[in-house]
Amino acid sequence: MEQKKFDFNSLIGFLLIGGILIWMLYLNKPTEEEIQAEKAKTEAAAQKEAEAAKSKQKITLAQATSDSMNPANPGDSLAIAQLKNKLGSFAYAQTLPSATEASTILENDVLYLKVANKGGYISEARLKQFTKYDSVPIYLIKDGNASLNLQFTSENRTLNSQDLYFEPTLSKNGEDQVLSMKLKTSENGFIEYRYTLHPGEYMMDFSINSQGLDGIINTSQPMYLDWQLKGYRHAKSISYENRYSRLTYEYEDEKHSKLSPSGEDDELEKDVAWMNFRQHFFSSMLLTDTPFKEVKLSSVDLVKDEEVDTTFTKQYGAKMLLEPKSGALSYNMNMYYGPSDYQIFKKYGRNLDEAMPLGWGIFGVINKYIIIPLFGFLSDFLPAGIAIIVLTILIKLLLSPVQYKQYLAQAKMKILKPELDEIKKKYEGNNLKIQQETMKLQNQAGASPLKGCLPALLQIPVFYALFTFFPSAFDLRQKKFLWADDLSSYDTIAELPFHIPFYGDHVSLFPILASIAIFVYMMMTMGQNMQQQQQPGMPNMKFLMYLSPLFMLVFFNNYASGLSLYYFVSNLITIGIMLVIKNFIIDEDKVHAKIQVKKATPKKQNKFQRKMAEMMEQAEQQKKAGRR
Repeated sequence: MEQKKFDFNSLIGFLLIGGILIWMLYLNKPTEEEIQAEKAKTEAAAQKEAEAAKSKQKITLAQATSDSMNPANPGDSLAIAQLKNKLGSFAYAQTLPSATEASTILENDVLYLKVANKGGYISEARLKQFTKYDSVPIYLIKDGNASLNLQFTSENRTLNSQDLYFEPTLSKNGEDQVLSMKLKTSENGFIEYRYTLHPGEYMMDFSINSQGLDGIINTSQPMYLDWQLKGYRHAKSISYENRYSRLTYEYEDEKHSKLSPSGEDDELEKDVAWMNFRQHFFSSMLLTDTPFKEVKLSSVDLVKDEEVDTTFTKQYGAKMLLEPKSGALSYNMNMYYGPSDYQIFKKYGRNLDEAMPLGWGIFGVINKYIIIPLFGFLSDFLPAGIAIIVLTILIKLLLSPVQYKQYLAQAKMKILKPELDEIKKKYEGNNLKIQQETMKLQNQAGASPLKGCLPALLQIPVFYALFTFFPSAFDLRQKKFLWADDLSSYDTIAELPFHIPFYGDHVSLFPILASIAIFVYMMMTMGQNMQQQQQPGMPNMKFLMYLSPLFMLVFFNNYASGLSLYYFVSNLITIGIMLVIKNFIIDEDKVHAKIQVKKATPKKQNKFQRKMAEMMEQAEQQKKAGRR
C-alpha cells in the first residue's frame, strides 16, 4: 500500500491560488460611486413600489366605497370600514380622486401662491418682485414652515383639517381668481376654504364656510383655527432683522399691542380683529370681519446664537376660537402676504399702519404726518441716499431756531464764567452759598443752563421719531449709496476673521464717520463746561463726551447704514449751523452788554424761584445750627 505523505508543494500551490483569487476580488470590488448609484437605484425602486401600493390602496378605498353603495357588488370593504371608523363622515373626502398630494396655483403680478389639497391651506407663498440679500427669491411660506388647521369635533371624534384632503375648484370672477377648497362628507355636505386673489394685490379674500353638516359637526364643542408660521431669515444681519420681527395685533375695539421680540411670549386676547406675523420688511397677516372671540397668541425667538447662520427668526402662533352661527361656520376674512410698507398698509385701512414700528404717542405722529410723507415725496424723484441727505437738511433747517436758542444760552453762560469763577473763589468750601449766588446771578442776567437744555429737549421727539423711522423704511431696502450696497442693512468696508461681542465680524464706515462727527459736536458744546470746576452731583461731562461716540461706533455697526448716514449728515449740519451762529449771528459783546443791563434792572423772582431760595436759606440755617 502506498503511504500517504504530507505534500508541502501542494500546500504552497493552494495558498498561491487563494492569494490570487483574493487579489482579483480586491481589484474588481465596486467603487464608492458605484455603491452609491446602486443604493439610489434600490431606494428609487422601493419608493416607486411604495407609491404604487399607496395608489392601489386609494383605488381600493374608492372601489370599496363604490362597492359599499352597491348591494349587488359588496366587495371587500374592510379598508373603507377602518377609514370610516377613524374619520366618520369625513372618510368620504379621502376616497375622492382629489385625495392626493397635488396643489393648485394662484398668482398675479406680485404674488405666487400654491394651495395644497392636503389641509387645503397655502403651502407656498412667494413675492415675485423681491429677493433676499443673496438674490434668492423671497418666500414667506415654503417647505412646511406654515400651517392652517381647523380643529373640530365630529361624531365624537376630534379631527384636524391639516390631515384631511380637500377637493379644489379653480374659477374666474372677472379678473379675480377664485379657488374653492372643499372638505366633503357628501356632494352637498362640506367645509369650504375660499381664496379670492385680485390683480396686483398682496391682500386676498379668504373665507371659511360650511354646508349640510347638521348632526355631523358638534358645535357645542370648541372649534379652533390654528395658524402657525416660522419666519424665514431674509436680511444680511440676522440680529438686526430679528430685532424688528414681531407679532402685532388689534383687539377689543381698536386696541393695539405686540408680543416681545425676544425669548418666549404669549397672550390670551379677546375680540381680535387682525394679527401680523411680521418678519421685519415682510408681513403675513390674517384679518377678520367678525373678530375672533378669543385668541391664544405666541411668539418664540429661534435665534439662539447670532454668530451661527440661521434659517428662521421667529416661531409665531395664533389659535383662534371660532363660533358657528346656527350650526354652520361663516367667517369672512383676508390674508396678506407682502411688504411691511406703511403706504401699502395705509391704503388698505383697518388700522394696519399700527402694525408698523413707528413709535408711540408723539413719535408716531411725527413719523406718520411729517417724516413718512416728506421722505416719500423726496424718494419719488431722488435716489434713496440723496433723499436721506435732503431730508436731514430740511429737518435741521426746521429746527435751527431751536438750536439758536440753545447756543445763545450757552454763549451767555460762557460770558458769565469769570463772574461765576469769582463766586466760587469767594465762597470756597460753602457749596450751598455758591449755588445761591450762582442762581441769583443767572436770574439777574437772564441766563441759565436750563435755557440751554430745554431747546435740546424739544429736539428729542424728532430725534427718536427718525430713530424708529429708518429701520422700518421699506423704501431703503436694497437701495445703494456710495459704498453701501443696502441702506436698510449695514455697510461693510472690511471683514474681520473673528466675532467681537456687540460689534460683529465686520467694520462699517458710516458709524465711524457718525462717531467722529458726534465727538466734534460734543467738543464744541461741552468743551467750555469741562473747563469749569465739576459741580457736586453733576454728571461727568468728559465721560459723556466719549460715551456717545463710542456707543454710536459699537452698537450701530450692525444697524441700517441709512440711519448712520442720517446721524453723520445731521451732526455735520449741526456743526455748520453752530459755526454760522457763533461767527455771523451772535455778537458776544452785544450779548454781554444786554446781560449787564439786565443785571442792573431789578427782576422780581417768580414763585418757584422764591421757593427755591427759601429752601436753600433754611438748609443754610440748619447747617449753621448743626455746627453749634
